[in-house]
Amino acid sequence: MNETTPTALNGAQIILKMLELHGVKHVFGLPGETTIGWYKEWREHSDIEYVLTRDERTASYAAEAYAKITGRPCVLEAPSPGVTHCSPGITEAYLSSVPVIFFSSDIPINQDKKHGLTGVDQSALYDSICKESFVLTNAKDIPFLLRRAFRVATSGRPAPVHIRVPINVFHEEAEITDLYAESDYSVYPAHRPVADHSKIKAAVEVLLAAEKPVIVCGQGGLISKATDALLELAELLQIPVGTTTPGKGTIPENHPLALRVIGGRGGMEYSNRYVREADTVFFIGTNTDSAATDHWKLYGDPNAKTFMHLDIAEAHVGNNFPVKIGLVGDARASLEYMVEIIKADHPTLQRDEIDLNPIKKTALDKVFNSNIPMPEGTVSPVKLSQALDKILPANAIVTSEPGVSAIYPSALLTIKEAGRRYITNYSMGALGYSVPAALGASYASDGPIISFTGDGSFGFVMGDMETIRRSNKNVTVILTRNDAFGWIRGEALLLDDVDEPWSTDFGSVNYIKLAEAFGFKTARITSEDDIEAILQDAIDHPGASFIEMMVPTQDKIIPFVPNWVRAAKAKNLPYFE
Repeated sequence: MNETTPTALNGAQIILKMLELHGVKHVFGLPGETTIGWYKEWREHSDIEYVLTRDERTASYAAEAYAKITGRPCVLEAPSPGVTHCSPGITEAYLSSVPVIFFSSDIPINQDKKHGLTGVDQSALYDSICKESFVLTNAKDIPFLLRRAFRVATSGRPAPVHIRVPINVFHEEAEITDLYAESDYSVYPAHRPVADHSKIKAAVEVLLAAEKPVIVCGQGGLISKATDALLELAELLQIPVGTTTPGKGTIPENHPLALRVIGGRGGMEYSNRYVREADTVFFIGTNTDSAATDHWKLYGDPNAKTFMHLDIAEAHVGNNFPVKIGLVGDARASLEYMVEIIKADHPTLQRDEIDLNPIKKTALDKVFNSNIPMPEGTVSPVKLSQALDKILPANAIVTSEPGVSAIYPSALLTIKEAGRRYITNYSMGALGYSVPAALGASYASDGPIISFTGDGSFGFVMGDMETIRRSNKNVTVILTRNDAFGWIRGEALLLDDVDEPWSTDFGSVNYIKLAEAFGFKTARITSEDDIEAILQDAIDHPGASFIEMMVPTQDKIIPFVPNWVRAAKAKNLPYFE
């Protein structure tokens, strides 16, 4: 409700009031001289919880993960000296369609032209990785601009909005008469436009006529919360549903129609073969990127099958594959209308039931029972994923990142309840994501958080082990260690025939002592027989836990990466498929 009575407030107070009106409960950030004026008012006048991190990059990734889990835009803040450090998380959020409201404080406007310390053109810096980037030049405009920030971030294709706050604006007072929020934009997606009705009807006819159709769903299905509508469509027409790695969990993976993950980052041979042999592919909420399509080779000859594509972002529709029907709209709303049409126009529709569970069980059992000998001193990452899959609580959230830490759970963990239960950063793919994402997820959920990380990534984020410990959350960090940037080592040796990976290997570190120094409960897995008990003990522990396990580098035992598996077959190396 609009507040029309003039209220005298300073800029810091106005920002806090507007965040409260938008339902903000947490802000991730790190202090600086340019934000002290905001903190002073915050401490005295607001109950919004401030999550203090040890690195702005950590804060940015934590905010991105928090927004993914909660379905609400997350607020991130950073001071001018560390403003550049937030770019990894903001880039991931931008490419992943995640709304983050990013405040960066700054020295006074134009003081950068005098070479004031920490002065940089922040707006230009973030303009290319945010939907909008603007400056709060006076306190009176703050309510209008924050309403705009939330509206822009949560509508259409969600994405970050950057707000630059010169230090003087925190202290400037103004008479405010428009202190209100637009409640639609406190969650995302804020609006649900339905795709063109005639095109939806045409898409239904294509699916009905197809002999072997398949649905491929990206994280747009999760963003739209389209699970129920997608399942109803799939069950009505008996169409299997595969997901990209970021879309994992859009439908329960033990559902008879669930193909599970497809593509080059977690797709298994059976699921990739199924979509390759399909005659009709219906993309939903995916940008058909290189990782999800095995560098656009997954579907074979694109002229030999029919493609349809539904996405809220018109730029994604038909971007990489020739579509017979392109649909621009919200996934859930458009699929709901599609289901209505089928029920109205085909009330007696009967389709032969498809049950993929036996195929999936055979494929998973083949991997779990493969018993490929591990190099001395290492333990199979397959057995780690298998044990976790057995004991993982329904309310747990798993975070992972590129490398061994993601490729095995992406393929082998079974998400039994639909939703954002498994989050990765496969939009950008930078290292150092999983541990900060676990921090963000821990503030967004009451369940245990499992963070899969590799030692290459862990080196980026060790300082924020203190943040996790201080937060008193149930977070278990699992370090799959091989003393190398293993993914790059694998690429070099398997695909580029580099004789020696001189740029990838680094020295060993006693990570157990490090974790103990931060106050974590620690354990080291040295045998397959120990895995389940150690995992269960960590999950049951209410605080911070750390588990280390030595694993082979990706060139020794080749994981589920199609082009790597092809190379492994040619070189007669052991591989999982």
